[in-house]
Amino acid sequence: MFVVNSLPIAIVFCVLTMLGWGSWANTQKLAGKEKWPFELFYWDYAIGVFLFSLVFAHTLGSFGSAGMPARENLHSADWAFVLPALISGAIFNLSNILLVVGIDAAGMSVAFPVGVGLALVIGTVESYIQTPKGNPVLLFAGVALIVFAMIMSAMAHRRLPHGGAKSPLRGLIFSAIAGCIMGFFYPQLMRSVSPNFNSSPIQPGMLTPYVALMAFGAGVLLSNGLWNTIFMRAGHVTYGAYFRGSAKLHAIGILGGVIWMVALSFNVIASSVAGPAVSYALGQGSTLVAAIWGLLIWREFRSAPQGTSKYVVLMLAGYTSGLVLIGAATQ
Repeated sequence: MFVVNSLPIAIVFCVLTMLGWGSWANTQKLAGKEKWPFELFYWDYAIGVFLFSLVFAHTLGSFGSAGMPARENLHSADWAFVLPALISGAIFNLSNILLVVGIDAAGMSVAFPVGVGLALVIGTVESYIQTPKGNPVLLFAGVALIVFAMIMSAMAHRRLPHGGAKSPLRGLIFSAIAGCIMGFFYPQLMRSVSPNFNSSPIQPGMLTPYVALMAFGAGVLLSNGLWNTIFMRAGHVTYGAYFRGSAKLHAIGILGGVIWMVALSFNVIASSVAGPAVSYALGQGSTLVAAIWGLLIWREFRSAPQGTSKYVVLMLAGYTSGLVLIGAATQ
């Protein structure tokens, strides 16, 4: 299987994660402009996540001299290590559907800083406790700056007129709940992955990152039958409407899932060098990328009153400074 042994390459992979996680939601915004309900978009998104996990496992996960090929690892895997990856997919799926609701109601520049910011704090702390790798002073100073940026985002959000989004308060609430849940999916996923998989043999029963990602993708798709059906019923959306959607709309949703899963895959591969806590924290810098998309492309603060810009600038500065410190925490 393909592995990374260079710290600079691992950091590049984390930056690619940041770009992917911060950009996939643009596909939802595009689908929303076509009046495509988020529940139907999310079915295609979940399919895209699972499909890419299969492709990744049978390409990079099956070639090279490190570890073991994906199919061989899957046959020797212990259910005790497969289950955490499946559960991780279900946890992420619920949190991400809630985040999608938040984006739909309040926009990317509000939902991401609050939801993903909370997930960054929770996931980074838990990942560091599980695998204490990286400079803790720099790491948690960076996390503190991310929290500051979240507060600035909330203050900027409060100044928005009610017409600036579909339902700003609803979006803020759903985003916060999403962040609290999302923070637990990554440490749960890493429990399945054999430690030091880039330099040591895969431990008996444990998974290579590629097989763990495949199990994660299966957890996302399988759990979607429960989580998304609940939201479909609440929103009075039918499965018949899904099959009446155009090929373009389905392709947009699948593309969103592929973008997100490519980012996660790079992140997990990089974790063997950078450490899970640093790798996850850098990847969740996607909040900065998403906020820039929301501000500059979708112009989600165009109706904000004068004086709001200072909070937006402080939010961006907090995220940028926090990410620099988190990047410097690698060792």
